[in-house]
Amino acid sequence: MKRLFSILAMAGLFVLNTNTVSAKASAIVSNLSATVATATIMLQEEAADESAKGFTQVLKEQFIQGGAGFMGIVLLCLILGLAVAIERIIYLNMASTNTSKLKQQVEDALASGGVEAAKEVCRNTKGPVASIYYQGLDRAGESIESAEKAVVAYGGVQMGQLEKNVSWLSLFIAIAPMLGFMGTVIGMIQAFQKISAVGNLSASLIAGDIQVALLTTVFGLITAIILQIFYNYIIAKIDTIVNDMEDSSITLIDMLVDHKK
Repeated sequence: MKRLFSILAMAGLFVLNTNTVSAKASAIVSNLSATVATATIMLQEEAADESAKGFTQVLKEQFIQGGAGFMGIVLLCLILGLAVAIERIIYLNMASTNTSKLKQQVEDALASGGVEAAKEVCRNTKGPVASIYYQGLDRAGESIESAEKAVVAYGGVQMGQLEKNVSWLSLFIAIAPMLGFMGTVIGMIQAFQKISAVGNLSASLIAGDIQVALLTTVFGLITAIILQIFYNYIIAKIDTIVNDMEDSSITLIDMLVDHKK
């Protein structure tokens, strides 16, 4: 932009220093046109340089401007939260079972080979639903009530395994924006302290502190939004598995009752 103003100023001086405007009107118009064309090209080059930085470079620069203190803590919350989220997603995907297929296999095994054959099917199947089936079948020799109690008790254990470390994810979601707001408050305090020390309000004096304050809030909110998306997906996945566990428990008790007859 400075180069553009310089070019335009030179063009204006050229026009003012022209003594015979009527005689050289065409030359002036031609020079002005060339000046505007040159300025346009320079502006396009500057815009291309700014866009060439890319989103990652701009994000890195803004992160550095936000300060290493609070921005580092917010980044740590994001990294730890993503680590917990990825671990839970992998675990939950491995814990997912084709319950319809498992029910059919257990029912067929009970009809053909008895309880031991059904237990073998459960041992060879991964997931909490198969584990619950195994615990219920293991108590099937005692009574239906014992099998039902075992299924309920072990279902609670499996639910605890599914929800493991999810509370840490919710903690990071809550802490990240709080840290951002704290950085904002501290930045504003520093800005007002400078105003009080100098005695007058100057935009250039407090602009840096206000920018740092706002950047910490922005990055804190971005961290919370990212982790919240993962958190909602994990909770939905857990609810789906728990519903399958409850439905499968009822089905298992019905199968054992029919087998006892």
